[in-house]
Amino acid sequence: MSAKQACLIIGAGDDTGAAVARAFAREGLVVCLVRRPRHAQALETLAQSIRDQGGEAVALPADARDEDAMIDLIERIERDVAPIGVAIFNIGANVRFSITETTSRVYRKVWEMACFAGFLMGREVAGKMLTRGHGTIIFTGASASMRGSDGYCAFAGAKHALRALAQSMARELGPKNIHVAHTVIDGAIDSNFIRENLPDVDELRDKDALLNPDAIARNYVMLHNQPRTAWTHELDLRPWSEKW
Repeated sequence: MSAKQACLIIGAGDDTGAAVARAFAREGLVVCLVRRPRHAQALETLAQSIRDQGGEAVALPADARDEDAMIDLIERIERDVAPIGVAIFNIGANVRFSITETTSRVYRKVWEMACFAGFLMGREVAGKMLTRGHGTIIFTGASASMRGSDGYCAFAGAKHALRALAQSMARELGPKNIHVAHTVIDGAIDSNFIRENLPDVDELRDKDALLNPDAIARNYVMLHNQPRTAWTHELDLRPWSEKW
């Protein structure tokens, strides 16, 4: 059997997800990029850019909230690409509504995107990793994983639940040689969303007051490469200027 391994990235967006994908491709893994089908072209563009730089990448559009789609996705990667050595759940779903304006549809959709989809990924890849006796699973959290802020009841509820999922999985799978980690991304990321919505983004970047996606990605690679004598479960990342 080939020693090549796949890195599955659920939520391979234009910023953090793309940076994580490039970082793991440089490590020699085949990166499997997943976003919803409506982002298929952007996904393929990212995959091609990684291939142009000498890495291996496959674009696999899928809805991570769809149980059958996720089961089929994991089976396809294991069968046609390579065994999944690391799986990263990176869906954000950051929305803001007051409690009185948060509809049941919004709350349910945010939970499905930011938590339920993570459960589906975690369950399916864990089953494969257990048969091999090793693997890494990383869940991307946020400030909302730790505290519920004004206007973020849906997002905080989902991210709190994702953190609890990661803790439960770590306690179950860690003794079986599967490293489960949860990251708390505390602060604004230098992303398309921030660049479009913060008027002082250039000043913040010049002061290193934004989270750099490539720096986040290096930490994810570090988590994957940690020796099991000193595994990190929860890693919080924030700019030096961010208030706790």
